[in-house]
This record gives sequence, structure tokens and C-alpha cells, in this order.
Amino acid sequence: MRRWVWWLPFGGLLAAVAVLGLRYGGQAAALTETDVINTYAARYVAAQGEGARLTDCVARPGQGEVWLVVSCTAPGGTPIYDYHVNRFGALIDPPAPPRPQA
Repeated sequence: MRRWVWWLPFGGLLAAVAVLGLRYGGQAAALTETDVINTYAARYVAAQGEGARLTDCVARPGQGEVWLVVSCTAPGGTPIYDYHVNRFGALIDPPAPPRPQA
């Protein structure tokens, strides 16, 4: 069998890995903390409904796999949701159901 026949699948695999690496690397480089906070604050407002505001949410640095923890509190100051987000902006652990407000 000719040598070039073996290089075609290897070259195709190498090209696919390069495309995926550039795609995910570009996403990680372009994603900002503000983007993540706005995304999860909007999710919080949609889940809470009336009375919830985007400004109810703040973020703090995470540890290990968690890049940011976006915490959303009720107007009274009671924490309701903690969103643990990785470097790609994906939710690591889904938030627990809303905590009862006192």
C-alpha cells in the first residue's frame, strides 16, 4: 500500500484536533466575568419571576475546577442560588432548589 494512504487519515485527525483546539481556546479567551455574571443573573431573574433583578447577583472567584461562583440573593438579602461556573461558562453543578426565605 502506498504511504500517502496512511497519511490521509492521520492528517484529517490532526486537522480536526486543531480546529477543536482553536474553537474552545477562542471561547475561553473571549469569555469575560461580566458575560458569565449577566448570563446567570438573567437565568436567576427568569427562575424567580416578579421582584427579581439582575443586580441581585454578584460573583466571587471559585476554587479548583470552579472559575466563578455567581450568588444571587433575594431583595431581603437571603441567598437563594449559587451558580458554580467553569472557565468555559458552563454550569458545573446545577443549583439547588431555592432556599426558603425567612
